Amino acid sequence: MKPLNCYITIICTLGLLLSSCKVGREFSRVELADMPAHFNGANEDQGLELSVNDIGWSTLYEDPVLQDLIDKALENNKDMLIATARIKELIANKRITFASMLPDVSLEAGGQKEMLNYGGDDKKYDPEFRTNMSAGWEIDIWGNLRWQNDAAVAAYMQSVEAQRALHLTVVAQVAQAYFELRALDRQLTIVRQTLISREQAVQFAKLRYEGGLTSEIPYRQSLVELARTETLVPDIENRIKLKENDLAILVGDYPSSVIPRGQRIDEIDFPPQLPVDLPSSLLRRRPDILQAEQELIEKNATVGATLTDMFPKLYLTGRLGGENDELGNFLQSPTWFISGFLTGPVFNFGKNKARHTAAQAAYEAQVYEYEKTILNVFAEVNNAISSLEKAKTMRLSHQKLYESAYSYHQLAQLQYINGIVSYLDVLDSQRQLFDAEIALNDATLNELIATVDMYKALGGGITR
Repeated sequence: MKPLNCYITIICTLGLLLSSCKVGREFSRVELADMPAHFNGANEDQGLELSVNDIGWSTLYEDPVLQDLIDKALENNKDMLIATARIKELIANKRITFASMLPDVSLEAGGQKEMLNYGGDDKKYDPEFRTNMSAGWEIDIWGNLRWQNDAAVAAYMQSVEAQRALHLTVVAQVAQAYFELRALDRQLTIVRQTLISREQAVQFAKLRYEGGLTSEIPYRQSLVELARTETLVPDIENRIKLKENDLAILVGDYPSSVIPRGQRIDEIDFPPQLPVDLPSSLLRRRPDILQAEQELIEKNATVGATLTDMFPKLYLTGRLGGENDELGNFLQSPTWFISGFLTGPVFNFGKNKARHTAAQAAYEAQVYEYEKTILNVFAEVNNAISSLEKAKTMRLSHQKLYESAYSYHQLAQLQYINGIVSYLDVLDSQRQLFDAEIALNDATLNELIATVDMYKALGGGITR
């Protein structure tokens, strides 16, 4: 047995020495030329002490009902469940590729009894009992298996980053859908309050008409305004139902489920300003960028694997066991076998070289995809900064407009009662007040959605 131990030691040492070589170019992060140091409209000092990553989504979205909906979506959303299953699949694949770098060991045990009869009366029985342990090992001389393992690890990391990116998307989608639903609820409330005012106006106009204080025209005009307002209710109610169905699907429920309500849309407060990180910090945090970088790593590993496919491969096999015609003695008859063989391409019409060339081209294309992702991120963040700034300005302007329209309406009603102005002036004030209130509701929604987009663009929403 001593020669066997010596052979095994020599072979293992040789395998480890040969495996230390790895042909190919290791991945290096792509350097982006002329990348701006700051985003448009961002203060240079922002993000140095506080980043969006420090603001959990439950801190930004303080409505308890919205928080419960987001928690439910992250747990039950079908896209999230698909991403989780994908990660499990890639974990198994990563384990397979890593195991390929290690020896395969198998065990065989068996016995047989053969009867031999050469035409005579004597029968001869030939029993045999054996047990063998076999091992096979591909020595990773050039790093082919290690490149394959690197590619599998990068594919796994892509799935992890893809799930994190989906996490951000789900949080943003639920928040936006909830705000849109609350805006529709507020719009329906405004319309119903306006309906009450219109009904009161009809009664008032009727009394004045029947009392001979006015002609029939103001009364008929009030009826027209009442009917026009009534036509708005079914459309808003339908939009609310459709939005409830969308939100139910996001949280993993059937569309027939009831969506709870929390804060009114005009009661929701957000931070006056979200901190904007430096581009270099944001690029290291956004999951979609990290996913694109892992795709680059995978493509680079594929280049290395296809390169090493053009070199010979060394396989080692060994067997150790025993064999005897007596069950009790087969361990006393040891057998062993060790072999090694080298295989490699000689002439295959350039297929391996073509695969390597194709892998290099795929890597080059992925570099451009990565750079495109960076450009899209800059556009997304710059757009979000501008949209949020303008949305706040618009909301403040509509707030002033609503306050002016409300004062105008109060004055018009008072002067109509005193006979100073006509009913047309009252109708005009009513329309302006209604339009201003609806516009203020829309402007509030736009600011909330712009805040959601800004938070997501800056990579916020991973932590609760």
